[in-house]
Amino acid sequence: MAGTQNTPIRLLLLGAVRQLGRAHGYRIRSELESWGATDWSIVKPGSIYAGLKQLAKEDLLRAHGSGASAAGGPPRADYSLTPAGEAAFFELLRTALRSHTQPTGVLMAGLGFITALPRAEAIGLLAERADAFAEWQRGVADYWTPDASSAEWGAVGEVMRLWTDASAWNRTWTLDLIKRLRAGELIMADDR
Repeated sequence: MAGTQNTPIRLLLLGAVRQLGRAHGYRIRSELESWGATDWSIVKPGSIYAGLKQLAKEDLLRAHGSGASAAGGPPRADYSLTPAGEAAFFELLRTALRSHTQPTGVLMAGLGFITALPRAEAIGLLAERADAFAEWQRGVADYWTPDASSAEWGAVGEVMRLWTDASAWNRTWTLDLIKRLRAGELIMADDR
């Protein structure tokens, strides 16, 4: 899956297989479509099947033959997570939750699996994300402020305004999620 390290595809596929236990490509595709992942991420039906095969080649998934497909087509494979796939899933999940520079789809995929983590760890990762936004905002403030003149910055000023507003919103949202997790919202891995 060259080029997909910073996309939600790997996390979504590994996470879906992890949740389902053992499933064939169509079941995984249906599950991801039911989450709307094909709308909010770059995951499309073709990338799901190609991704499953690639993850099996990388020994992150194990492919199990299961006979002919329901439509009488070629044999289909069921997939299950390998120990390396489990480790990769958690690494991708942690990166998705802590990073403030990943594409939005990566964070959304991570949020879909946040309950796989213990509560304190999830809070800690999100706190890292919030701190990264604050640090970024401080760095930008060294050379640009929202009241900077349009004559000085032109259209680039609007880009900066969008970045700083989006950063502030993301930080506020992240801190709110941390507060809700501390209050006991969601059933986390250590609550089960």
